[in-house]
Amino acid sequence: MQQLGELWRSLDARRRLIVAGATLATLLAVLAVAGLSRGPGQMALLYAGLDPRGAGEVITALEARGVAYEVRGDAIRVPVAERDALRMSLAGEGLPATGGEGYELLDSLSGFGTTAQMFDAAYWRAKEGELARTIAAGPQVRAARVHLAVPPAGGFREPAPPSASVAVTVAGGTLSAGQAKAIRHLVASAVAGLAPEAVTVVDALRGTVIGGEDAVPGEADRAAQLRASLLRLLEARVGPGRAMVEVSVEAVTEREAITERRLDPAGRVAIASETVETTGSATDTRPGSVTVASNLPEGDAAGSGQSQSRESTTRERTNFELSETTREVLRVPGAIRRLGIAILVDGIEGADGWQPRPEAELADLRDLAASAAGIDPGRGDTLTIRSMPFEPLAEAGTLGEPGPLAGVTLDAMALIQLAVLAVTALVLGLFVLRPILTRPPQPAALPAPGRDDGTAVPVLTGEIDEGDYPAGMPLVAGGLPALGSFVMPAEDGPEDPVARLRRLIAERRAESADILRGWMEEDAR
Repeated sequence: MQQLGELWRSLDARRRLIVAGATLATLLAVLAVAGLSRGPGQMALLYAGLDPRGAGEVITALEARGVAYEVRGDAIRVPVAERDALRMSLAGEGLPATGGEGYELLDSLSGFGTTAQMFDAAYWRAKEGELARTIAAGPQVRAARVHLAVPPAGGFREPAPPSASVAVTVAGGTLSAGQAKAIRHLVASAVAGLAPEAVTVVDALRGTVIGGEDAVPGEADRAAQLRASLLRLLEARVGPGRAMVEVSVEAVTEREAITERRLDPAGRVAIASETVETTGSATDTRPGSVTVASNLPEGDAAGSGQSQSRESTTRERTNFELSETTREVLRVPGAIRRLGIAILVDGIEGADGWQPRPEAELADLRDLAASAAGIDPGRGDTLTIRSMPFEPLAEAGTLGEPGPLAGVTLDAMALIQLAVLAVTALVLGLFVLRPILTRPPQPAALPAPGRDDGTAVPVLTGEIDEGDYPAGMPLVAGGLPALGSFVMPAEDGPEDPVARLRRLIAERRAESADILRGWMEEDAR
């Protein structure tokens, strides 16, 4: 500021007026460019990224209002002064449409001429539109289409389960598995009888299924969570930064359904018992046979033979039912098939230097880690812990941090305006202010030399000859311009020229100083 003040005081009145006028002109130019940037002709973004149908509806509404607009790719631009009002007005009319038509489709249906099939088709169309609107309301979803497949109910057959598919257009990146799961549950909850597993979410840009069954859910997250918990447990004992944990999770990737049926003979149960008893008798009479005894006087010669039989049968039948067990097991992807954990801990620094940790302490740490991780030797899980010295790791690089311009959005019109302002200031500075400030001040007119008594000293004009100087005085090569001089009066007797010059300078100091000053300024010019 002090230098500027000195520079301002060194300028004459004319230069001060020129500097003030140039500064005022620069200010007016800046204000003019700024006013032009906010003028009614400046266009601002109204909507971008709309589908062709939605963009056509917005353009039709703008033409009906008589508003000027520009279409650049998938962006629609309108004048800056009318942008906010247009957004509010178009939103009141439901524009731009974020999805298909919803329940307003049912408003146009009447009871006359509408069959049950027509009403069902319109109902499911409205359901799809409403679901698409809800999904597209997410911050990361640009557009969504929903397709519902609901088989009609039959009179003599069981209806097939419904299914659905959702095509999602993401604004940037892709949806995570958790977001796709949320969409599946949203659609399944809106349709009766629809299971979340029957809903497929597809990335419309890449054509891939998001969060399908073939992906292992949460394998990396599970390993990271287990590593963090083990590291927190170990550092509580060995100290921060003195333990390293690596976790390898091998998950099940296939889907398996197992149906098992077991019969237990020892667990039989009698469910029915039947007993049948049969009894029978028979008598048979036959003539007696002739024997010696029958011919004796006291013998029974006329005796006859008689036989009798009796039969009794008992049958018992018992029906048994064996104990039966039926079990159905469904194994889905994501279960842990094998777990591997490697732990490295630092030793102990003592008077004798570095020493490994005792085996008893390592065994305790191994038990703690096995309990925290849920190690199961039956499925092949392994846990390895070692105590080794830690080597200092060299820094691979610096942490990437967002720069000061990370959140600044560049606008082409704003850059053009800044360029115009910079060129204007540069032109004014180079061609107006710089010549004024760098031009040396004009020397003031020298007063006519004179003596102390007021009489003027005769001044010689033209080139100075050798005769104008005293004899013996050295001359400048090429001669000197006649800026001013004085006539040396003649003296009686010879005198040293140098002594004479010194005497004249001592007597006429003012005139001598004026002559020397004139020579210096002439050399400078």
